[in-house]
Amino acid sequence: MSRIHRLSTRLANQIAAGEVVERPASVVKEVLENSLDAGATRIDIDVESGGVKLIRIRDNGGGIEPDDLPLAMARHATSKIHSLEDLEAVGSLGFRGEALASIGSVSRLTLTSNAAETGSEGNSAACEGREMEVLVKPAPHPRGTTVEVRDLFFNTPARRKFLRTEKTEFNHLEEVVKRLALSRFDVAFSLRHNGRTIHQLKAGTGQVEQQRRVATVCGPAFMEQAIYIENERGSEAAYGLRLWGWVGLPTFSRSQADLQYFFVNGRVIRDKLIAHAVKQAYRDVLYHGRHPAFVLYLEVDPAQVDVNVHPTKHEVRFRDGRSVHNFIFSTLHRALAEVRPGASAANNLPAGAVAAEDGMAIDTRTGEITTQASLAWRGDAVAEPGSPQAGFASFGTGRGQPHPGSRPLQGGAALAQVSSYQQVHPSLPEQSGEEDIPPLGYALAQLKGIYILAENAAGLVLVDMHAAHERITYEGLKAARDQQGIRSQPLLVPQSVAVSQREVQVAGEHAALFQRLGMTVDVAGEESLVIREIPVLLRDSNVEQLLRDVLADLIEFGSSERIEAHLDEILSTMACHGSVRANRRLTVPEMNALLRDMEATERSGQCNHGRPTWTQLGLEELDKLFLRGR
Repeated sequence: MSRIHRLSTRLANQIAAGEVVERPASVVKEVLENSLDAGATRIDIDVESGGVKLIRIRDNGGGIEPDDLPLAMARHATSKIHSLEDLEAVGSLGFRGEALASIGSVSRLTLTSNAAETGSEGNSAACEGREMEVLVKPAPHPRGTTVEVRDLFFNTPARRKFLRTEKTEFNHLEEVVKRLALSRFDVAFSLRHNGRTIHQLKAGTGQVEQQRRVATVCGPAFMEQAIYIENERGSEAAYGLRLWGWVGLPTFSRSQADLQYFFVNGRVIRDKLIAHAVKQAYRDVLYHGRHPAFVLYLEVDPAQVDVNVHPTKHEVRFRDGRSVHNFIFSTLHRALAEVRPGASAANNLPAGAVAAEDGMAIDTRTGEITTQASLAWRGDAVAEPGSPQAGFASFGTGRGQPHPGSRPLQGGAALAQVSSYQQVHPSLPEQSGEEDIPPLGYALAQLKGIYILAENAAGLVLVDMHAAHERITYEGLKAARDQQGIRSQPLLVPQSVAVSQREVQVAGEHAALFQRLGMTVDVAGEESLVIREIPVLLRDSNVEQLLRDVLADLIEFGSSERIEAHLDEILSTMACHGSVRANRRLTVPEMNALLRDMEATERSGQCNHGRPTWTQLGLEELDKLFLRGR
């Protein structure tokens, strides 16, 4: 890091500067970002009264030279950028150079730092309120910096009145710490409030440490219901993209968007383009009004993303937004499609694994961490999904793969169990050798005409037969539509739609897209379009409004899934009406065929409305119900 200097007036005016200090959480965010930019590997945060009375943040970063201490508290003074070229490829979290100046103007600010490699001879600088007279004096301090902020808004009582309760302010502050802790696994964080330790997060970049930190911040339940994804796009693109992290299963949805963390090059953001891509990926598997949970990291060339578009730096602009949107959508869409019984999972405990106190398990040989039900998916390891052979009146007979979460039976034990199944169900195919039990096992009975009870190697499987067959039928209908194409019909009277010139331009640019989706849209004038053909399934829909919505999506995001979404809604309704109903008695072969189809069908872990289709009760859970082993 170079020495601190004042920005030129021209460069300062190019930065989207805004008010920094809104509440204690704003102070913590700015100071923590400075600590991370300074190369800190450990950061300790100590606050009192929700941060209003005291915020003290100490780091072991590079420190500040004594002569630079007064300048560090001046407006538009920074060591992170020097020219407009630097601003176009910002690699640091902070760069405006006005955080400490803004904080010092509304508090009693003390900055103590030591930039020497050895020794503890540091210096302290203090300022208070609007006068901003900086006093520097020697003060012992190890290498690094301590920022102490006392009596926030002491000189602006009107702003202090608008602060919330101590608990609310601390919750906001804690959320800031959580976000930055998730952004940097290699940095240790500790947070204390009123003398009580709230978080003690150890540094570590291995898989064990990363998953432990995510579980600590987001809760063990999230990690138990999360898929790990990793996908990279390189040589075929103008620039590389890498997306990795954890996404919650559709059945782990939230009523609010309160467990969503997305990082671009280490910076936490809330961006409309990214939110749209994630929402589209979950569209087919979530209840309406529910929100997915995720912790995702996007890595991209800094020159391809502009972080200087919003005062809070929570929004970014990509040079090729359409490619980024499609990359995120396709990665998540394919990963969620593979969530089905028998998909590649990490919920089995390998030999040598021991239970951890936080509900996870650690392999003592490899150090790999696993959870009760977490899955793993890599973008370069996904096979092309097969089309499930499912219909309205019959089930397919596909074979599934062994469930990684099961305990495979080997040798005589496996043959004995298969033999016992065949005694109860003579219709099962003959098996020989050491073939594992299928992921969903074999059907035992039907309960109340609603649920299928099956036994697999892990224990008892419960399946909602209507929900499961609904998904199988729905995916079969979509596969048939994709193979045969979308049937369209001409309108008896073409429909004219008045639009803007920009919408006319976009419609002309995406004429091939409309044609592929079964719509023919022609340009009739500078501000007029004509709809000549529509998909047969949409003949009763408000096509004019649909066209306007699609054009709005194309303008804002570069793509649109609205037509597919409307078609899918109709197919979903057809699948619902065409699936087996409750109270219909199934034969054992029919039940087993349904289980095999579930193992071969994409997204079969949940029905078309987002409800789970099956659940597993392991032997340990069953033992607990009957107090066995006590």
